[in-house]
Amino acid sequence: MTFTGSDIEKSHAQIGASSQAVSPWHPPPSYPPPPQARPDGSTDGRATASLLSAIAGIVLGLPFGIPGMALGTLAYFLGKSAVDSIDNSKGGLGGRGVAVTGWVLGAVAMAIGSAVTLVWLVVVLVAISQSTAVE
Repeated sequence: MTFTGSDIEKSHAQIGASSQAVSPWHPPPSYPPPPQARPDGSTDGRATASLLSAIAGIVLGLPFGIPGMALGTLAYFLGKSAVDSIDNSKGGLGGRGVAVTGWVLGAVAMAIGSAVTLVWLVVVLVAISQSTAVE
């Protein structure tokens, strides 16, 4: 394609319309594109939520019991879901260690919450039976 002095005054669209060059057509690739990896350090949100609820379950489960059972159950299922999601992402998600930690600590929080709830139940029942026996 050669340019003349009058081509300088034409717009880009006018020059492209006047040229007869056509780019070759290439078919799309037959394989799927690679998965879009997140930047380094991106952890699955469920993994972080699992770890936080497990820690809260242990902290609240030690004195009270029932919050440990509830938050431990939540942490267990969030952690298990996050591990499955991370494994299925083929490297697109990170934080498997955080998810496994939340999963395991969720089971620990459930156990602590159950034991403390049982102790509180025994203490309340003994206190009730002692108060009725004194009267």
